[in-house]
Amino acid sequence: MAAMESQLDLLASGVSEEGPWIVLEKPSGWHTLEGRSGGTTVEAALRQLRPDVASLPEAGLVHRLDLGTSGCLLASTTPEGRERWRERWSRRGTRGVSKFYLADVVLRDGVAKLPRSGGFQLHFRSRYRRSAKVTVSDRGAAEERGECRWRTIRQDDRRSELEIELLGPGRRHQIRAGFAALGAPLVGDDLYGGPPADRLHLHAWRLAFDEQIVESPPPRW
Repeated sequence: MAAMESQLDLLASGVSEEGPWIVLEKPSGWHTLEGRSGGTTVEAALRQLRPDVASLPEAGLVHRLDLGTSGCLLASTTPEGRERWRERWSRRGTRGVSKFYLADVVLRDGVAKLPRSGGFQLHFRSRYRRSAKVTVSDRGAAEERGECRWRTIRQDDRRSELEIELLGPGRRHQIRAGFAALGAPLVGDDLYGGPPADRLHLHAWRLAFDEQIVESPPPRW
């Protein structure tokens, strides 16, 4: 367990109107929460690293990241604060939490170009119970809607590194499935047709709320 804890870095901590908070750096290849899948989890390591959150639901974690995604994870150290942070997480605007990701995408054959900046508003829903993938469509229920905007950091003929801001709470596989639907799957995302790599090229690199900005250093892809 000590070796596992040493890989879970505390990026920042503080207090706001929503209560005390901490931000951790999740390694790629770790599950966020404990469950049936087994494997290394942030939740288990956090209970060991911070005994003050051991009794909280999901060790106080406010949200989750996919197995292959690395970067910033927000947790609260009180049960009341966790509920307030979870409610705030779903907002858009000055009273919400701004969430920024880095992603590496490659254009599929037949896709001419990805705009240097843009956005999408799409709908994401599970295909069936325990389906590994989600279905993406232009229309759907409000609770299925996911929205983001992006800008290009670097680009060559077929490959682009993007900074992506999620708007609102985010949906399961939103970035991965959304960009695959645009014809630009993420590098290392074999589930959605991305080219092979040693890991998924998706990193939750910045959280911003109130006057606080917390960043996780970009990975060396």
